[in-house]
Amino acid sequence: VVAEARRRWSDAEKRAIATEASPPGAIVSVVARRHGISPSLLFRWLKTHGPLGDSARPSKPHFLPVAIQLPAPATGPIQPADAPNRRPALANTTAAGIEIALTNGRCIRVSAGADFATLKAVIDLLEAR
Repeated sequence: VVAEARRRWSDAEKRAIATEASPPGAIVSVVARRHGISPSLLFRWLKTHGPLGDSARPSKPHFLPVAIQLPAPATGPIQPADAPNRRPALANTTAAGIEIALTNGRCIRVSAGADFATLKAVIDLLEAR
């Protein structure tokens, strides 16, 4: 029985092999086979010695500031959607409103301040047609 000794790779050799496997289109398993190492070892070297290694990666995760601007609320409580321009662009919709799909295929967009009795009357009227 012959036992193989583990080979020691210098940092320069690891970096050179990782660079060889880094370009777009390079196949890691082919490069690993060419150098007699396992693909999983080469993937580890790519993380530590390749272009995505220590110098290119930030030392810690960090957050970027984000500002969210809410759209202005719609004016008017009820907007029937079966007008000539059936569906306005999403930029015109509000987060505080809802869209009601009726059984006859019509849609009503309602803002948060809609009167319940008026809304029910409009739905009853549109459902009857």
